Amino acid sequence: MSESQYDVIVIGGGPAGLMTAISASAEGARVCLVEKGTKLGRKLIISGGGRCNVTNAKELDELIKQMPGNGRFMHSAFAQFSNQDIIRFFEELGVALKEEDRGRMFPVTDKAITVANALINKMKQQGTEVRLNSPVERVLYEDGQCRGILLRNGETVLAPCVVIAVGGASVPQTGSTGDGYVWAREAGHTITDLYPTEVPLVAADPFIADKTLQGLSLREIEMTLYAPNGKKVSTQEGDMIFTHFGLSGPAALRMGHYVSVTQRKHGAVPLSLTLDLMPDKRVDEIVQESWALLEAQPKKAVKNALKGYLPERLIPLLLAKAAISEETTFSHMSKQKWTELAQTIKAFPLTITGTLSLEEAFITGGGVSVKEIDPRTMQSKLMRGLFFAGEVMDVHAHTGGYNITIAFASGHVAGLHAARQALENPADFS
Repeated sequence: MSESQYDVIVIGGGPAGLMTAISASAEGARVCLVEKGTKLGRKLIISGGGRCNVTNAKELDELIKQMPGNGRFMHSAFAQFSNQDIIRFFEELGVALKEEDRGRMFPVTDKAITVANALINKMKQQGTEVRLNSPVERVLYEDGQCRGILLRNGETVLAPCVVIAVGGASVPQTGSTGDGYVWAREAGHTITDLYPTEVPLVAADPFIADKTLQGLSLREIEMTLYAPNGKKVSTQEGDMIFTHFGLSGPAALRMGHYVSVTQRKHGAVPLSLTLDLMPDKRVDEIVQESWALLEAQPKKAVKNALKGYLPERLIPLLLAKAAISEETTFSHMSKQKWTELAQTIKAFPLTITGTLSLEEAFITGGGVSVKEIDPRTMQSKLMRGLFFAGEVMDVHAHTGGYNITIAFASGHVAGLHAARQALENPADFS
């Protein structure tokens, strides 16, 4: 079968792979990017609700805090290519960005395709050869050194440096089907347990099963998860939405990491979760405000007096949790019961049985062990010339532009050092 030769091969046409190819070709390396699908940037185009949250503008220390999956591993990469460098990179490509809530950076066009096209065009301008519909059968190793790849069509593509940037095992319709783990194992790498993260929560409560709250969105709430022993695991704040199976939305997705980790530790046991519907108010403030509402409408049933103060579809459930009849009026209401209602507003209980599957998660937890990757170069410590970028590694973050920041930063660093290594030590494949 035919052979072709390059300095750097990049496997995967997602955000990490595209940035890797750009970085490597900028150093003057001959780069070949291979993608098994029919188009580049498939996951990029659907990210951020189709708007592509390219990074987060927060300080680096805060960025690391939002990366519960081995975020500290990224310190060296961010020293070489930070979130501010990502912002400058896109602006230099002509992609104007805007900052939204919580530091999230979006293209002014509000279209992910703007970001994808900018990356693809830049990569091609720098001379990267792109091969679509080119699934990789194996990464070739010989005597502790990368030699290239074998495509499923039988073609061998040679290069002394290969970057695996194929993503994890989440959102498989975009091409992330776990291929990279096989090639990493063949090089001797450890693959840590895979689990869903940035994933919706599944709840067992009757009002979830009967879809009483399906579609109800709540803004700026706090949710708190508890371990089976009652110890608080995590509190996440932000927006959420009730679904036909449980909870979704930004706060719930972030909590998905902690549900997965807690159940991996304690087994698939139900977990308690509470919603604070008014995190900026104390129980006594809620009692005072809502009591005044009731007192001002003494003939109204409480379920009607509370409309406008609480989400209408939640009122019957909140009253039931506090053992208050919906038809009770002010003259028949006790302050003690009203305090119990306020306490329920601050800690509305749910029973979480787990999360959606790994395939249905936005991000994969686990992956190639970062203990076996040099954080300064993204090169394998076990196989010379093998590099990693993005979600294939055991590094992940919360939603909000943090995961794509990992992809871009690790891709830039992997491409830079793979190119320099290949150019400084030309391979002899004769």
